[in-house]
Amino acid sequence: MKLIIRLLVSAAITFLLAQVLPGIHVDSYITAIWFAVVLGLLNVFLKPVLIIFTLPLTLLTFGLFLFIINTITVLLASDWVKGFKIDNFGSGLLFSLLLTLITSLLFREEDRQRREE
Repeated sequence: MKLIIRLLVSAAITFLLAQVLPGIHVDSYITAIWFAVVLGLLNVFLKPVLIIFTLPLTLLTFGLFLFIINTITVLLASDWVKGFKIDNFGSGLLFSLLLTLITSLLFREEDRQRREE
């Protein structure tokens, strides 16, 4: 149940960010839900592989290259979901940063409770 709630909240944040940020286009909330599902799957399966392969570069940049990896996963997800479009890399970077920041802040308390159990 928590996974479904997280997906719906992430989709809502995605939809709202698309309304506010230039360069991000989403057709509907249903499209934002599909985007959240695809992004979640990419974060589970592809992102760890990318992190391992780019570990030297990530260490060299003191972890800042992780922002690029986040953007790559967001851009891949946008390519795979019809009705969701990101115009350029800069828009994708800003979108991924804001999406990560907002979802982290919203789910911080839930994650803290999970660690205490």
